[in-house]
Amino acid sequence: MPLPRRSALALAAAAGFAMSAALTTPAAAAEPAAAVAYPTRDVDVTFGATYVRGTLTWYNRSVGITGTYRAIASSGCRRVWVGTYDIAGVPLDAQSTSTLCDGVKPIDFPVPADVPGGAASVLVCLDDGNAEPLKCIEYDRP
Repeated sequence: MPLPRRSALALAAAAGFAMSAALTTPAAAAEPAAAVAYPTRDVDVTFGATYVRGTLTWYNRSVGITGTYRAIASSGCRRVWVGTYDIAGVPLDAQSTSTLCDGVKPIDFPVPADVPGGAASVLVCLDDGNAEPLKCIEYDRP
């Protein structure tokens, strides 16, 4: 027994209906791309009872530092100095905080590293009130 065939008109109508449904059906929502996390590294430069503690975040052309620094009157004034370096160890840029003579202060600033690939390392120093380094630690990009 031969299979029944649809007429050309019935096939065209069915195809038109399918195309119409496809055009009016909302497309499935695309999943948003996952945000890429920037690499980070914890910072702890302690000198006596004074310190700088926080987090370094490597961005494309800068490194951000967030955290706190502490100075106590009996130890003298302190400031934080942060410098960025390229892969060859060449200095790129630097920033420092204001001088603090007693207390704890927040820090949150970027340090430029305007080269392709950004900074390869960061030097974080706890300085005295005259901007002389007391202790420095180098942190490599994770």
